[in-house]
Amino acid sequence: MAASVWSGYLTFGLISMPVRLFSGARSSGISFNMLHRPDLQRVKQQYYCPADNRVVERSEIVKGYEFRKDEYVVVEPEEIKKIEPRTAKTMEILEFVKASEVDPVYFESSYYMIPDEAGRRPYALLTKALEESDYVAIAKLTMHNREYTVFLRPHEGGMMLHTMYYAEEVREVEGFGAPDVELKDAEVKVAHQLIEALAAEWDPEKYHDDFQENLKKLIQTKLEGGKVVEIDKPKKMAPVVDLMAALKQSLAEMEGKKKPAAKAPPEAAVAGGKSRRGR
Repeated sequence: MAASVWSGYLTFGLISMPVRLFSGARSSGISFNMLHRPDLQRVKQQYYCPADNRVVERSEIVKGYEFRKDEYVVVEPEEIKKIEPRTAKTMEILEFVKASEVDPVYFESSYYMIPDEAGRRPYALLTKALEESDYVAIAKLTMHNREYTVFLRPHEGGMMLHTMYYAEEVREVEGFGAPDVELKDAEVKVAHQLIEALAAEWDPEKYHDDFQENLKKLIQTKLEGGKVVEIDKPKKMAPVVDLMAALKQSLAEMEGKKKPAAKAPPEAAVAGGKSRRGR
């Protein structure tokens, strides 16, 4: 099992249970190194002190907060440790709210919450109670030098934790909202039909990062000495003049287009050399 990113106690009234958090998702992709073009050697990042006119070692570096232009107060790691709130080791449930009332814009990162042996029974009890209600738990948690408001929800028999942005961190964009336009009932009706034509069950396995796949192919092509071929780009579409005509044309193109994908026989998968998980 991967290393936990936080361990401590989840408290629920007078009930306390030891739990651990594990990262629920992370970004992945092709990474590049920075090279010196003439000799293709990796370049190194160094810290330079203009006052001493020399490169400094990491052991000489401290953290500082700029309280005035070019004036800093130094903060030591042990000083930060001293002021950690109780939520550094204890995650207290503050309240329960309706899941539908929490806007996903507040969600930041996702974690699996797993109980230690001594916390299995209260963990199971809380999870079941949440599963049978429309509520989720709101708690506070400190990690990575920050105190988070977190959202706890049942998931596949266990519990997921999502760190959340604070209200002051959620940006407002001027002009965002419903445009001041009048829609015709017929247009709305055809829009609903178009949505139904594209409707499907949620399956995250269907979606892939085409750009990352193209990067892999580009790298392989260059390793083999081949020529990089440009991918066809979609033509720039003209602004819609007749909305109803565009809706009807879109709907016509979608009819008969959605058919269940034929599953490859087992021998075809074997002949391919690798399973989807092994790519």
